Amino acid sequence: MPFARKISKKTTKGTKLFAIVAAGAALLSVAGCGQIQTADQVAGKSGADGASGSCPTSVNNDFTGTIRAGWQAIPNADLVVKDQKLLEACLPKAKVQWSQFNSGADVLQAFGAKSLDISLLGSSPSVKAVNAPLNLPVQVVWIHDVIGEAESLVTWHDGVSSIKDLKGKTIVVPFGSTSHFSLLSALSDAGLSDADVKLVNLDPDKIPAAWQRKEIDAAWVWDPVLGELKNQGGKTVTSSAQTAKTGAPTFDLEVADSAFIKANPGVLKTWTAVEDHAVAKLKAKDSKAIDSIAAQLNEKPAQVTASLEGYEYQSAAEQRQSFAKLPEVFSKTAEFLKSQGGIDATQSSYDSAFYTDAIRKAAAK
Repeated sequence: MPFARKISKKTTKGTKLFAIVAAGAALLSVAGCGQIQTADQVAGKSGADGASGSCPTSVNNDFTGTIRAGWQAIPNADLVVKDQKLLEACLPKAKVQWSQFNSGADVLQAFGAKSLDISLLGSSPSVKAVNAPLNLPVQVVWIHDVIGEAESLVTWHDGVSSIKDLKGKTIVVPFGSTSHFSLLSALSDAGLSDADVKLVNLDPDKIPAAWQRKEIDAAWVWDPVLGELKNQGGKTVTSSAQTAKTGAPTFDLEVADSAFIKANPGVLKTWTAVEDHAVAKLKAKDSKAIDSIAAQLNEKPAQVTASLEGYEYQSAAEQRQSFAKLPEVFSKTAEFLKSQGGIDATQSSYDSAFYTDAIRKAAAK
């Protein structure tokens, strides 16, 4: 679901390839996890089909239903939980269905279709989710990471040193993502708008091919695609770390259906405790955690280690403080999205967009 915003006619121009891809990007893009080997499977360990480790928190035998969980190819603790099957170990009587999404726009479609219970979603699409016209019944339950250099605008042009130098050129970005929000913020800070560039909606996995054929001039995207573009000669023009400094911070969050939260607070408690455990491993640069992310992203551990530097990861205790600040972040983000035509109206308060019970319990341990 692309940004429901006013886009100039110039934005929609482009090659036939871009027209086809942009149309396809509006469709739900989900892949099951069965095609991806876990780190244990890659290492050839026996019994790797089941949970690869013991539950790091209290085992929850009460929940016997299905959890429909969404994930994205972003290097954070969620991939450790998925790869090591920690959620399955701690909820042994549950059925966990993992589905991969290309960007936040696809996640919004899935929540709108009521086909998801919980999923990673960037902060700007999360703001869009809780505002009109979508008004989705979802709440933020966790902060996966604070985005920094890991989401950046890169170009292959030697003569481009600032975003102003890209005026009139083709920039691709997954619409409805945190990168899209950061790009619009950066253009605004530079005194430009989307009408001053040829803005094209492209899923991350389609960007490298367009880059190689020189059909695009620049891309704002995240790892692992960002690293691939840099390896092909891309240089950084600006990043989400810079837009954060100018008042537009972005995050990767976990959002859950409000009805699912209300019906299953115990599941949220278990989910949060498991993610907090994985964050601790990631912050300690635990080799098994890095191997897990590498397996899920089909990268080498060294690449993952480098990618981690572009994010800030917070424990549950640290997130208690961050959650207190997020309503204000949502308010400022909403104001910007409304000015761009991305949402119909803002709210006076965003406190209800957050579920903090599970965070508090995990932080108390």
